[in-house]
Amino acid sequence: MRNLDEVFERLRGSAFRRRFALGPKDRAYLAERGLETVLAHGRDFVDRRLAPAAPANDGRQTPMRGHPVFVAQHATATCCRGCLAKWHGIPPGRALEAAERAHVLAAISRWLAAAGSL
Repeated sequence: MRNLDEVFERLRGSAFRRRFALGPKDRAYLAERGLETVLAHGRDFVDRRLAPAAPANDGRQTPMRGHPVFVAQHATATCCRGCLAKWHGIPPGRALEAAERAHVLAAISRWLAAAGSL
């Protein structure tokens, strides 16, 4: 697993990753529910859509919009197992370990806090 400071530095160099931003609805959702609740949703999304060894529809399992966590996942390259391998150094083909799930949620949390100005 790569250090999040290193990952975020690399992400800043990606035009694709930089284009993701929270829209007004996502900002309002985050402000109304708070970071803790939104991250609880994120934990559920990660557990169901990303953590299995072979996630269903891997590479297409994370919508581009519809929840602040989805936007954050694309911005932080935590959207699929291929991105986790390329950007975070987390190998595919096995279920995510607890520390890896925590790493993913830490990346999402960090991005949401900055994007939502929390």
